[in-house]
Amino acid sequence: MSRPLEYSKTGLSYFTLVLFSIFFLFPLIHVLLISLKSPVDAFAVPAKWLFIPTFEHHRHLWFEKGFSRFLFNSLVIGIGTVCISVPTATLAAYGLVRHGGKLSSAILFVLLSMRMFPHMLLVIPYFLIARQLYLYDSRIVMILVMVAFNQPFAIWLMRGFMLNVPKELDEAAIMDGCRPWAVVSRVIAPVMLPGMATTAIFSFLLAYNDYLFALVLTGTHAKTLPVAIGEYGAENILYWSLSAAGVCGVIIPVIVIMMFLQKGLVKGLTAGAIK
Repeated sequence: MSRPLEYSKTGLSYFTLVLFSIFFLFPLIHVLLISLKSPVDAFAVPAKWLFIPTFEHHRHLWFEKGFSRFLFNSLVIGIGTVCISVPTATLAAYGLVRHGGKLSSAILFVLLSMRMFPHMLLVIPYFLIARQLYLYDSRIVMILVMVAFNQPFAIWLMRGFMLNVPKELDEAAIMDGCRPWAVVSRVIAPVMLPGMATTAIFSFLLAYNDYLFALVLTGTHAKTLPVAIGEYGAENILYWSLSAAGVCGVIIPVIVIMMFLQKGLVKGLTAGAIK
């Protein structure tokens, strides 16, 4: 292949990626601009691109409305879901792949059926159970509900990663004298870290962005950011600017977490595991 043709293909690839990036990032940029504009400038027709930025909407939400407490609730629920969901999904995937036998397909089908169950049909039972157990409007009930709803997806995702882990690792560890728990914790888990990171990201996003369950199962104490932002969706255009400022606050923790976990998404699962 000639060098000019190679350069042209590379340039076309970069140009296409830039276009896709602009297309997908434009809504986020638009929300950020709305949060920095006054209500009059934010919804001016035609759009006003030159304006004096203001952080009044952000200040109002985080210092006067106490959105930091809602952010804390969302982070606790998201991290709590990850801490329970990922280890249990890893153990379940290991059991299904290594020791599931003929029942593994039936179990996976049942898990998939549970994942497809409509959210709305589960809200009222969860609400009644939370009231009976005196867990309504608590972060604990939200973590438990998110784990229950997320677990089928997490197990399916971890199973896909577990299928790529050679069984020879287990056999070598057992020959070296490792017990079953040590095989999982000392041999399988380190190899599965990229898969666990991927599952952790999806589990966190599911719990962090949940609106329906948080709307029904929380009141004032455990209210999350999505529910708090939803209160600013009325016809008053000032509320739209406040909602845009809240969306910016929701995105920032996700970006920070992705920066720490992105390396786990691209590492090889078994690179260098077997000589």
